[in-house]
Amino acid sequence: MKHKNVAFFIPHLGCPHQCSFCDQRAISGKVAAPSVGEVEKTLLEASADIADKRGAEIAFFGGSFTAIPRSTMCAYLEAAKPFLGKDGFAGIRISTRPDAISAEILSLLRQYGVTAIELGAQSMKDEVLLKNGRGHTAADVRRAAYQIKVHGFELGLQMMVGLPGDTEPEDALYTAKALLALSPDCMRIYPAVILPHTRLAEWYQMGKYVPMAFDTAVSVCAELLLLFHQNRVPVIRLGLHDSPEVAARHIGGIYHPAFRELCENTIYLTRAQAALSGKAPGSYMIEVRPDCISKMAGQHRKNLLILRKAGYKLKICGNPQLDLYEISLKGGGSSCS
Repeated sequence: MKHKNVAFFIPHLGCPHQCSFCDQRAISGKVAAPSVGEVEKTLLEASADIADKRGAEIAFFGGSFTAIPRSTMCAYLEAAKPFLGKDGFAGIRISTRPDAISAEILSLLRQYGVTAIELGAQSMKDEVLLKNGRGHTAADVRRAAYQIKVHGFELGLQMMVGLPGDTEPEDALYTAKALLALSPDCMRIYPAVILPHTRLAEWYQMGKYVPMAFDTAVSVCAELLLLFHQNRVPVIRLGLHDSPEVAARHIGGIYHPAFRELCENTIYLTRAQAALSGKAPGSYMIEVRPDCISKMAGQHRKNLLILRKAGYKLKICGNPQLDLYEISLKGGGSSCS
């Protein structure tokens, strides 16, 4: 069951860093942070609209929530706190920087009902973090993640795929494994998208940055999805949120409105090809979890067409006993139950 969270974007207008991919400075004149009154009004309306708030959260995103002025941060949290508790929202989720976490900050967040903290790690290679102007190190990520877990918060980690200096498949796998070692409760994976008015855009236009090929990025992110799934860590976001603004403004990089779907299609195609390897061409039945039938078929039935060109005619059936990404191959004489 998906819960309806209420999210607020809090841009860090005074951020001293200039990450290569970030365009907050460019959009800060157009996208203002909500006022405390607007937060209260939105939450009041949401409380009336969402009948069952069990599992639903109030979220403050923007990537540097604990680095904004302390008085501003506390004012937002103070506005949200009355909407928690019995019959209210389950907790508050924030996103912030690894170098903006301390025991004192965590104690303060606990007092206001914050339950989940997401860290924008992006990479676990110091040379990549330095090149892209992140302003923190891999050691900062490890330290902050440890403190968050010790203080009893849910830990979310965010990584990027295809940043300058990080465009090989093994780079992404290295970061993913390093983040897994920190025992996250959830992950977000963001392939690098080139937006105007960023250093990434400058490097791209000058020929100093060649993005990871789109098909390679799909294959790499499919592998990451499987890795986290096998380690029981849910990936709650893969790819930038589909929005008309991003679709219209991006000038390169790895963007597709249904990027996660493409990656999951790839997982199923790869598994089907492995199961059929060495099998004689002909008709076969593949079982998958019922809600994954379209993933096995692929967008516009692309997976089925690829396999048919290889000599395999497939019928896809649902089997509720199968796990996500699991398939079961049966002979052509089998039929869906």
